[in-house]
Amino acid sequence: QVQLVESGGGLVQAGESLRLSCAASGLTFSRYLMGWFRQAPGKEREFVATITRSGVGKYYADSVKGRFTISRDNAKNTVYLQMNSLKPEDTAVYSCASSKSNWAIMGAEYDYWGQGTQVTVSS
Repeated sequence: QVQLVESGGGLVQAGESLRLSCAASGLTFSRYLMGWFRQAPGKEREFVATITRSGVGKYYADSVKGRFTISRDNAKNTVYLQMNSLKPEDTAVYSCASSKSNWAIMGAEYDYWGQGTQVTVSS
């Protein structure tokens, strides 16, 4: 079975940083596009970032561009999201997901999802 397990969430103050990790198993990790999404209470799930199979191609939502960095280590079957200069509006449950597509920024294009990790940014 495919499993994606996020970790690294927590409570931080505005301006601080967090690094999220997503460990994958049950799939050939290097063959999948990976992405991060987030969902705040009462709001729709939104795209955050995606990274290609090789790790060369990256794309970010405008709201996080310049502050967040997505990366992957195919040898460790892990994708990361480095979040700097966090803002209260970044508060959400962050989930990682895998896709068989070559490029995807919509949730429907992703096949497997992790359970999510809570990120809370206080003001």
